[in-house]
This record gives sequence, structure tokens and C-alpha cells, in this order.
Amino acid sequence: MTADVLPGDIWIAVLQHLSVEDLARLSQTSRWFHALVNEYGWKTYIKSNPRYSWSLSKSLQHWNPYDQVRYHTVTDRNWTLPSFVARPLASRWTGKLQPVLSINNSRLLVAAANHIYSYAFGRSARSGEAPSIQFECAYMTNKVQQASRDITSIECVPDGGYDRTVYIGYADGSLERVVLPACKPGTEGPIHIEQNFREKRPYHGNEAVESISSCGDNLLSLSSNGTAVFFTNSANPSPHFIELRVRSWATHLSHRHAILGASSLTPLTVHSIHESHILATPSHILTNSTHDDHPRASAVYGICGTPPSAPWGASEQIIISGWYDGVVNVHDLRSSRRAHRIPGVTSYPAGGALYPVMSMCDPWLFEPVYDVSSGGGGSCHIAAGTARHSVVAFWDVRAANKGWSVHAPGNDSSPVYSVILESSRLFGATQSRPFVLDFGPGAKEETYPRLTKPPREDGLKRRDSTGVGFYVTRYGHSRPQ
Repeated sequence: MTADVLPGDIWIAVLQHLSVEDLARLSQTSRWFHALVNEYGWKTYIKSNPRYSWSLSKSLQHWNPYDQVRYHTVTDRNWTLPSFVARPLASRWTGKLQPVLSINNSRLLVAAANHIYSYAFGRSARSGEAPSIQFECAYMTNKVQQASRDITSIECVPDGGYDRTVYIGYADGSLERVVLPACKPGTEGPIHIEQNFREKRPYHGNEAVESISSCGDNLLSLSSNGTAVFFTNSANPSPHFIELRVRSWATHLSHRHAILGASSLTPLTVHSIHESHILATPSHILTNSTHDDHPRASAVYGICGTPPSAPWGASEQIIISGWYDGVVNVHDLRSSRRAHRIPGVTSYPAGGALYPVMSMCDPWLFEPVYDVSSGGGGSCHIAAGTARHSVVAFWDVRAANKGWSVHAPGNDSSPVYSVILESSRLFGATQSRPFVLDFGPGAKEETYPRLTKPPREDGLKRRDSTGVGFYVTRYGHSRPQ
């Protein structure tokens, strides 16, 4: 029986269930199948296995489906090895700062003290080559450097494709909607953001705005004293307030849930969203311990969800969190593993107190986790920025016991304060500078910003085997038996 006896629609349906290896082998069997796979197979695979990537988004729009699949397949293999290029995105800053990152499809924003450094994503001229990341310009939010006016949180929001609108939180409790002015070629020094580009949101009094999250046009901000504000990105935001009344750190917002991280006996709570407000009473308490009789106060510093095509199905029911105890927990709101009681807690939400379905840690580094992000090869990885030695820890959830960690370029004694993980790149920031770990193919020297100081003066070790990145120390999490 020849292949063309069956209708084409049936073969297209079959292609939806084939792996990359199967599609490649099938395309080599005959000219007819080669044409079928090129026309429908790679396109179908991309649709069924989307990869979450901001820095690649412009390039992917111009690559054909085969080149997209090839790039992702090589990237997945590099994650498995692991093999990557480690590069700082800037020379060392002066002083010790606490930077935060935010990202959209056009640029990476690094906020440190009263400055915002913008790194623009280029479009790869050739299919399968790593898109460039180049320094665009710097912005200044305050002409006089004051600790009370340091940026403590930043979040990009949709603005019709311009990718210049952000919300910025400050140490003095200020919260602003800011439209970043266009960078002018040849501009020397940082651009001061004038008042006509800024709108105040007076929600948090004098308490530092520790975290801002967004989902579509909705935003969630959280101050250090536990004031959480749910509002919209509009001229009339109609804010809705809830009070945690504990020291608070982190937020994550989805379409149905607002997740808040704090310091307490129950540091991670989930609040349901109904229309334009969030409920003050949590729907779930997410615990760290599986022992009901010995709870202890802890803190949650970082929270994230899952990317599209994740093994969990990119469900909003999955919540990943980084804890003071050095543990990264994964909770599933659909789980039946619930705590019967937590001593010291008198009332329980309807959803109960949930145990984690998965817990991970770096067994060689007993330090708090400052931030978490998910993505990586096959959308199966979790990255955690830790509190010392500029260490980023990674786990593949398909084999979480085989995690590994790596020091950022320069091996500072600093925490990794902020991390953003996408399909092929990990962006992070220490007290000294931002950096990238690039797992994608085709990286060149010109892919990354030029450093203004010689590597040795900048605290960087020798070049790695690629000649593009810098040597970094990596180690596995397995302990010898």
C-alpha cells in the first residue's frame, strides 16, 4: 500500500503524535513524506510544543518551522549535558546593589539603585543563530541618589507592542506607572525620566514596595508591611486592598489566583480572584513541612508559575516557591495531600493546607532562595537564585534528584537577587552586575554587549572552550554514597 492511498488529513493527524526524531526519520523515507513533514510536520510540532522565550520572539517570527525546531532541539540537548555560554552583560557596578529584573519581547530591564539599564533583543539575520542582546541605554529615576528612592521592584506590562511601559516600586513606598522614553543614538549618560512620563499610584504609604506582578491588564503589588493591592493598568485602576499584617516579600499573579509570600507560620497563601478584586481570606495555605507536629516560622522570597508546554500542562494550579530554608517547593492546588492541622493556626481556608508535591534543594548550600523561575529545556527546568556565592541552582523536574548549580560569571560572594528563565537563556543579577547563561546554539562574541574593562580587571576568569563565554564553576547535587 502506498502512502498516498490514505487521505492527507489522516497523515496530518498522525504527525501530531510524532517526536522530532520520528519526524526526521519519516521525512527521509520518500519524497512524498519529505514534502508532507516540511509542509505540516514541523509546523504541527511547534504548535504542540511551544517554547516560552522573550529574547527569541522577534527571530522566531521570521524563522521557518524547521529552523525553529532545530534550534529548540539543540537547546534541549545542551540543557541535558549541560552546556552553555556564561557572559556578564556589564562590567562591575560601583558599590553593592540589590538589582531586580523585568522582561518583555523587546528588552531586558535591570533596575539597580536609581537606574534602569535597558538591553534590547535583536533579530537574528540567519536562521538558527542566537539573537543578540545589546545594551540600549540607561535611565535615571531620581537625579539625586538616595537609599529611600532606590528601586525595589519593577514589572513590564502590555502597551500595544511598544514594550516601554513598566510599573516601578520604591523603597519609600512610592509606586509609579512609567513609560520609558525612546533611547536616542549617541546619548551619553543616563536619561532622566521626566514627570510627564510618570503616573503615581499612592497605595503603599511609606512602606517599601517589595514586589509587583502582572497578568494581562491586572497587577498585584505588595509592600513590606503586608499591604497587597490588586488593580488594573488603566487611567482609573480602582484598587482593592487586603492586609496580611506580617513582613511580606513576594507575589505571583495568574488569571484566577493571587499568591503572596511573607514571613510567618503560614508564609505562602493563595487568594482567589473574583472579577475586579481578590478575596481577603485565602483559599489555600501552602506549607513547607510534611510534619504536622513540628511547624516553624519561615519566609517565601520568590514565587512563579509554569511556562507553556510544561510537564504539568502549564496549569495555573501549579505554584513554585523559594523559601528561607533553602528549599524550592512545588505545590499543586489539585493535590489531596493536605495537613490535618498546623499548631498555632486556628482557622483553615476551604482549600485546606497543602503539602508540596515536590521539594528540591542544593545539598551543598544551605542558604535562602531569593528568587525562582521556570522554563529551560523542554519547559521542564526550575532555576533558583540563592543567597550566597552568586550561585544559581537548576533542577529538571523529570529527574529532580539530578540537579546542579553554577556560580555566576565573576564568582562574587553576592546573592543572586533576581532570575528570569526562558527556553534557551537564564538572566540573573548579583550585587555587581547582570549576567546571562545561554544554552542556545550559534552564540558569538557580538551576540552580547561589549565589556568596558579588561576581563581580569573585572574579576572574570579565563575564557571557556567556546572562546565566547567565561569559565564558571559548576557542580552536581548528588552526594557520594
